[in-house]
Amino acid sequence: MTKILMLIVMLGALLSLGMAPADREVQQSAGMTAAETSATADPRDRKWQLNLDPHKVLGSESCAKCHAAETQVWKSTPHHRTFLLLHRNAEAQAIADRLGVAAFKQDSACTQCHYTMQSTDNGLEAVAGISCESCHGAARDWIDKHHDYGGLGVTRSQETTQHRFKRLSESINHGMRNPINVYLLAQSCYRCHTVPDERLVNVGGHKAGSLDFEIVSWSQGSLRHNFVRSHGEANDVSSRERLRQMFVAGMIADLEFSLRATAAATSKAEFGLTAAKRADRAAKRLAAAQKLVQQPLLEEILAVYGDVTLKLNNHQQLTQAADQVNQLGIRFAATVSGRDLSSIEGYIPASERWK
Repeated sequence: MTKILMLIVMLGALLSLGMAPADREVQQSAGMTAAETSATADPRDRKWQLNLDPHKVLGSESCAKCHAAETQVWKSTPHHRTFLLLHRNAEAQAIADRLGVAAFKQDSACTQCHYTMQSTDNGLEAVAGISCESCHGAARDWIDKHHDYGGLGVTRSQETTQHRFKRLSESINHGMRNPINVYLLAQSCYRCHTVPDERLVNVGGHKAGSLDFEIVSWSQGSLRHNFVRSHGEANDVSSRERLRQMFVAGMIADLEFSLRATAAATSKAEFGLTAAKRADRAAKRLAAAQKLVQQPLLEEILAVYGDVTLKLNNHQQLTQAADQVNQLGIRFAATVSGRDLSSIEGYIPASERWK
């Protein structure tokens, strides 16, 4: 077993013991943070439903210091451009009008997924569109751990395997969605591409998620920013093994967040119906994959789904199931090698389908 594979398996064991956060941010509003309860907390916090704690957001400049090449790719994507363009979009403006939203960057219906909010001296402000921290987690608690390779003057190439394990595990435990685990990455995508807001869909007329979203094809084209292995020189294509992992992790994440959306539904309308159909579709896709790969963790995930009822006012059961899928997905990505998924190779989207 290679050192890197041993590292991934060790991290998998760590995560499966529950030592990493169980996707706390997706279930957390800014108003539930410790910072909110302090005397200096922004009084507007209580009205914001956010995927990121704005009190822990540092901004993309903190990442650009070491990830200049990745930042340049990001600046060419719709994730970055939404900050300047979303409020000028006619369809988005029509949705805002139906919701009574006066300012895109000052309403949770928009900020939850389209912007990065930060606590500043002026209160909560949108400081970017969909940014580094939108995908990798609010950085305040983990950034120093993330770039410490073993002491002053020690470079990434000099880091020992033991220190890398310590660095990655501590970063993840402090809220980083590190891409060493593709499920942590998939969660960042599906939490918004399934659309978590019932009113946004049923009243605003927003689409009930990107129903054609698939993580390999949507992440490996114009959004790809794999510069680490080449020290910023080349935007590497992910290996076939990693793409297989990512493909299955995406189906698991689709199930998790479709269950969460179904749990949030309060009426038999577009939002709830679409979420339930999407959850069932994701489960069927996983079942088809499981027939080929025969992985015990996928069997556990399918058993979790088999025990739930997709219906209104079933919040507790559906949320508990989503939490279980969450932990099993993290374990799957950390412990199942892409080499063990070769039987689904023919289903991985080819490069000509990457967006």
